Amino acid sequence: MDAEAILRAGGLRKSFVSGGRRVAALDGIDLAVRPGRVTGLIGPDGAGKTTFMRLAAGLLTPDGGRIEALGLDATRQSLAVQAALGYMPQRFGLYEDLSVQENLDLYADLQGVATPLRAERYAELMQMTGLAPFTKRLAGRLSGGMKQKLGLACTLLRRPRLLLLDEPTVGVDPVSRRELWAIVDRLVRDEGMSVLLSTAYLDEAERCAEVILLHEGRVLDVGVPAAMSDRVAGRIWAITQPGRHQRALQADLAGQPGVVDALVQGDHVRVVSATPTLPPAVSALAGVESHPLPPRFEDYFVALLHNDGKSPAALPTAINGITAPSVPDAESEVIRVAGLRRRFGDFWAVDGVEFTIRRGEIFGLLGANGAGKTTTFRMLCGLLPPSAGQIQVAGQDLRHAAATARARLGYMSQKFSLYANLSVAQNLRFFASAYGLTGGQRDERIAWAEAEFELSAFGVQPSGDLPLGFKQRLAMACALMHRPDILFLDEPTSGVDPLARREFWARINSLARQGVTVLVTTHFMEEAEYCDRLAIMAAGRILALDRPAALKAQARRPGLPNPSLEDAFIQLIEGATVAKAA
Repeated sequence: MDAEAILRAGGLRKSFVSGGRRVAALDGIDLAVRPGRVTGLIGPDGAGKTTFMRLAAGLLTPDGGRIEALGLDATRQSLAVQAALGYMPQRFGLYEDLSVQENLDLYADLQGVATPLRAERYAELMQMTGLAPFTKRLAGRLSGGMKQKLGLACTLLRRPRLLLLDEPTVGVDPVSRRELWAIVDRLVRDEGMSVLLSTAYLDEAERCAEVILLHEGRVLDVGVPAAMSDRVAGRIWAITQPGRHQRALQADLAGQPGVVDALVQGDHVRVVSATPTLPPAVSALAGVESHPLPPRFEDYFVALLHNDGKSPAALPTAINGITAPSVPDAESEVIRVAGLRRRFGDFWAVDGVEFTIRRGEIFGLLGANGAGKTTTFRMLCGLLPPSAGQIQVAGQDLRHAAATARARLGYMSQKFSLYANLSVAQNLRFFASAYGLTGGQRDERIAWAEAEFELSAFGVQPSGDLPLGFKQRLAMACALMHRPDILFLDEPTSGVDPLARREFWARINSLARQGVTVLVTTHFMEEAEYCDRLAIMAAGRILALDRPAALKAQARRPGLPNPSLEDAFIQLIEGATVAKAA
């Protein structure tokens, strides 16, 4: 093991029993984390990232091997390790009925921070996180990004030499993600802290000094992200076919020989080829246009796992049993929103929102935490009555025919909302019955769900024990049980890895091609590229509504000739903030 490493493991093994089966979470891994830098821990769902973090923090006992943190044995000296490092798990335990200040005081007590040292440290952390104006606010009333920053502040009260962050940016908007990364960079630069950070967002992996790739409990690769990306240089292409929707083009390319990955990205399909030449499936298409693109770390990640036998899913065909082709249909408006407003006390969460969505369109609703998109989403689902304005869904006015409209909808919530104590099979039966399916029709749809989403092997397992990717599959299967022609998805892939995300969007694209209308909220800008149009919200209003490519074009300026969608989003949000302040 590396003698200079601040965290190292040798022959580390850990397994769990789940659903009557023993699953190896870590299978003899050897790795070293060097000090004074940000190291990324990357891998698909179930790769072992969280298990490794918990072993490093002395919260689990390994089945075999050794793990040391800060020169201490994390197994035999677990209390000393926990006193020396900082660990922020995926769901940091803030007390939402306590204020920001009260949470700080509580965690200072738990960590044994001396009272005379607290005021100065509090001031530093509040200034660093931008929470100084909100110390009296209840933690439960903070936005998602502010909660994450408060959790980080509570973790940093003792100035740890080693900081473990388990997916700290899941569920926060791009502005908050950049703010969190600025804090992490400052900790490394100014305080000499060492950081091990796991993330499902591979654009964040590119910000790390080094990344460790885990897959099925083993170390697959270690290296500098830019050097890893360079290994697939010359194999990345932007493919278009004039006059043809990019979803249809992706359907032709996904899973074809020589095509490692085919991903809708705005107005083109991003293809990773197996070799530095165009795959035959691309060359064979009439009128196809292609040009090379610079590689990203995500391209390398997908190509590496493809070579390891786990490749992105090819597009399903008739996932919902709907055969009407085509899309989007400009003549068929399925959702119409006019003058929509919603007030909570004296606060207008939504203030005059208007848009329409066509049949077979994938429409994205984006915004920073607290922008009003979730409130808008809930009103569209019929879960929250508007204070003013009109909503028509599937030709029905939600004010007068909410039940009729809801029968046409499928809904997948931001958080796993199925019954965690029920088995997979019991959840499927319950939701089939809730949607009014009985007898042979119910049995047929349950059999379809088990086969389509590969859930048969998990039938008796409690749904709360499923890996995140399979929880997502089960939730989507339940949402589609009654063959809805409108699907509402509230941050459906928050925290899932790129392969699971591709599998999810393969199904969504297939549904849209069959005429299903999809409304999706997301904080992940790469995912927003899959949408036909995007509405970006701030302070309860729509700032911009256009195609992803058009929004990026509007953000182009000297010094930023090829802006990303995240660049465009942040530019709009920051512009709105400046305008409001003026």
